[in-house]
Amino acid sequence: MRITLSIVVALILFSPTLGLSAENLAPPNIVVILTDDQGYADISFNPDHPKEVATPHMDALAREGVFFSQAYTSGHVCSPTRAGLMLGQYQQRVGIYTAGDGGRGFNPKTKIFPSFLPDDYTSMAVGKWHMGLDTDYPKLKMHALNRGFDECYKFMGRGGHDYFQLRGVKGPEYAPIYRNKERIKEGDYEGYLTTRLTEEAVAFIDRQKQKPFFLYLAYNAVHAPAQAPKEDIARMQKMFPQLDKKRAILMAMLHHLDLGVGAVVKKLKDEGLWENTLLFFLTDNGGAKAMNANNGILRGFKGSLYEGGIRTPWVISWPARFAGGRTIDAPVISLDILPTVVDAMGTKGAAKRVFDGKSLLPLLMGKSTAHHPVLYWNSGEPKGEWAVREGNWKAHGFKQKYELYDLASDPSEKTDLAAKRPELARRLAKRHETWLAEMVQSAGKSNATWPRDRATAEEPKPKDAAREKKRAERRKARQKQNKTK
Repeated sequence: MRITLSIVVALILFSPTLGLSAENLAPPNIVVILTDDQGYADISFNPDHPKEVATPHMDALAREGVFFSQAYTSGHVCSPTRAGLMLGQYQQRVGIYTAGDGGRGFNPKTKIFPSFLPDDYTSMAVGKWHMGLDTDYPKLKMHALNRGFDECYKFMGRGGHDYFQLRGVKGPEYAPIYRNKERIKEGDYEGYLTTRLTEEAVAFIDRQKQKPFFLYLAYNAVHAPAQAPKEDIARMQKMFPQLDKKRAILMAMLHHLDLGVGAVVKKLKDEGLWENTLLFFLTDNGGAKAMNANNGILRGFKGSLYEGGIRTPWVISWPARFAGGRTIDAPVISLDILPTVVDAMGTKGAAKRVFDGKSLLPLLMGKSTAHHPVLYWNSGEPKGEWAVREGNWKAHGFKQKYELYDLASDPSEKTDLAAKRPELARRLAKRHETWLAEMVQSAGKSNATWPRDRATAEEPKPKDAAREKKRAERRKARQKQNKTK
């Protein structure tokens, strides 16, 4: 459902709730729900979803809130997006291009999300962290509680985690789960991990309902490993016998993820907190091909900078301040979340950071129809994949080679127009080169440096024929000498 700008303005001006000024509202609660590797069409709010996909709670959230049809993540894999979200800046500014970069983390003295909230807010990180390891245990300098959060129930590690073994220290899938800075003990908090994370989030809301809070709920579902309760897998296989087993497992995992979203929203409503909660729902990158995710008409999967790797289903809700039940088509990016929160708090002057993201409130409240004139992506080495979006035009490249797509008519990125619009393609490639020069080198092996883009590279100098002839003669002489030895 789309609502015109004039209707939005009317709703804002004449609704007795929406017309309240910021001064008449208590500071909002902030909830960020970040799912993991969820496909763009693995939400039934998407009209192109496969018939096996059913996410009624996510759909209800999308119907009540504002859905962004062209929303992006700043990363093509898990940890870069998480770093950008916490910074409100391109994560490349702190040297993060890949999952390996993000897993190592970045300077723990760099302020992240909770540091931009007023002092009376209580914050909790629940679920997947993926912004630094715990190899320095028990010091834990990369831990959420050393980065401004007040509470946590989370795992660090390299991204994945077993859904049934909640304690362990061997390998990334068995990384220990922390309650604050204590590793949970064997036998504690048994159950399915997605459900456990939901329970922790709901319990935090219950504890903090009398004062403002920030909940960062970072599910690891539907990230590998492919695990779900056996009865749910069997039910999916019975309902949809055409599915292969991994897809059936993914649907069972998605079912529990959807239940979790519904439980959090229900708790907010039951406690009378829903109207004045600014809630963001999105996933961290495109669906994973290895998990048989479905990204609909979009090209590519997680790990790609084609649309299927970086476009996300994204819903925002704050009933006390702006109308829901509509879709906004302007391109937005996950970097916008923190600046939006800072704007909602009225603390922009105190933030003291130049964000790359922009507050979404002007779009949401009908004061603007435009947002980002240009967006950038870069995956680092060894692929050297990059992308730039300007208006409806998107340049996509691997190092010096690039393509050009018109996303307005070709969201599936099937028709490369670089040969037909070479000047535009070169200009966008140059924009990426200029942007990349402002970023920080990776601390790992993923440095995003390569020879200058062909958009600005000098033409190769013509070879001197006489010099080349002499070189050829010398090569033949050496070869002849080698044969006689």
